[in-house]
Amino acid sequence: MSEHMMYDAPRLAVPDRALSSARMKVGRAAWAARYYKSFSRDAVLAIAEAVAKAGHEKAGEFAELAVSETGYGVVEHKTLKNRLCTYELLEFYRDMDLVTPRVDAERKIVELPKPAGVVFALAPATNPVATVYYKAMLAVLSRNAIVLSPHPAARHVSARAAEHLAQAAEAAGAPAGLIQCVEEPSVPLVQDIMSSDRINVIIATGGTAMVRAAYSSGNPALGVGPGNAVAYVDPSAKVDAAATCLVNSKSFDNSILCTSESVVLTLDSNRGNMERALRSAGAHVCNEVDTDRLRDYLFPNDSFNLEALGKSAQWVAERAGIRVGPSTRILVPVVATPGQDDLLFREKLCPVLTLTSAVDYQQAVTFAKHTMRRGAGHSAAFHGDDTTRLVAFSQAMPVYRVVVNVPCSQGAAGFDTYLPPSFTIGTGFAGRSSVGENVGPQHLVQWTRIAHGKDAPADLDKIDLRAVSTERPTAQPTTPVARQADTASPVSRDELRQLILEELRSLKGDA
Repeated sequence: MSEHMMYDAPRLAVPDRALSSARMKVGRAAWAARYYKSFSRDAVLAIAEAVAKAGHEKAGEFAELAVSETGYGVVEHKTLKNRLCTYELLEFYRDMDLVTPRVDAERKIVELPKPAGVVFALAPATNPVATVYYKAMLAVLSRNAIVLSPHPAARHVSARAAEHLAQAAEAAGAPAGLIQCVEEPSVPLVQDIMSSDRINVIIATGGTAMVRAAYSSGNPALGVGPGNAVAYVDPSAKVDAAATCLVNSKSFDNSILCTSESVVLTLDSNRGNMERALRSAGAHVCNEVDTDRLRDYLFPNDSFNLEALGKSAQWVAERAGIRVGPSTRILVPVVATPGQDDLLFREKLCPVLTLTSAVDYQQAVTFAKHTMRRGAGHSAAFHGDDTTRLVAFSQAMPVYRVVVNVPCSQGAAGFDTYLPPSFTIGTGFAGRSSVGENVGPQHLVQWTRIAHGKDAPADLDKIDLRAVSTERPTAQPTTPVARQADTASPVSRDELRQLILEELRSLKGDA
């Protein structure tokens, strides 16, 4: 090596502090998961109750912080979404037992629940706190540990929300490290953690690129794609009620839910009634000039203008150069010909709902199928009383949720229907996803099945299943790494020694 090269060579490799911190969180989560998987059902429900209570108490505070940090949405609506992911979510899944072994005496099968282990969960900027609440609750109910990675635009409020839930869980007996959040997220960090062999499953909620990255990480993933919901209003519908549903849905949290309607479709014979009803419900129905201005503003380079994301109808109208009344809740551009691939038929995460009409029902179905290819597998809405058309519409649409006579944003997410309440909407095979349901805690548990021969004798009464789950421990062993605050803190020698020993045990297969 020449003298010049010797002096230019790096003398010290400076570690990436954020990445090191995230990796330690994953290590702590792996320890917590191994400890938590033996908790009894009563212990799990007690921890879930504590997490739900803590989340509900600060739902409004975190909603304000989320809007302040991201600039997206409405505080009142975010507060409601946060609350829905606490007690209501818990009550929906309270009777779903993912802890107790199941015995099928007739088929001579015993089933043992096996939690995934460590869940790595991505949270979007549009619904940061609600997603943190929701995914943390799923992990708690399924006896898994979770490491959350928020969108950088919502990292502060997400970290505070996760820390608040973690403290409540630990006070109720959960192991330290059960709920954690990455404080300094970045694309390289997320990619590194997603590919870690200590991650057992990824729940990816976000953009298409990130979901695809989750599926290609080498770890199991539950990924969901974008929405582009079409609402069909049949002539059999009560048009005023349908219009109210549409305006309420599209204005909710300034339309940043992926379940929000993007296009409303009716028949030519009914379009005049729809325009009148939408105006009465608080919509500004655009003329041709306003529609052109809105299209130019929202899709300046054939891509959605992120400046409009989660902003109010008045805000968007002002930027687009459209005059609207102070009570306007949504903007409704009108595209006369549904067969065209108009930019306004794409997903719009702001209070803009495109109206179009078809000459007959068959053309309406054909157009809806074409439009929902962008957002395949997601959601659609049907307004009307014609059950024959409802079934035909649902069968034809490439989606896994069709809500009837309710707002799609709340209905498809399970808050205005009896669908599972969820902020991770599986898009299934049509949307190139591994799950087509609203994701719940059952997707984070798999079962070992002990199966006896059909004709072989089997005395299942002698099988002792008490060791599968134990009562809540009275004392917790020392954690390998102390729980960190919102910012990364130095790790002591003792803590590092404990972490190294834990790693060695894991390598030997003793852990």
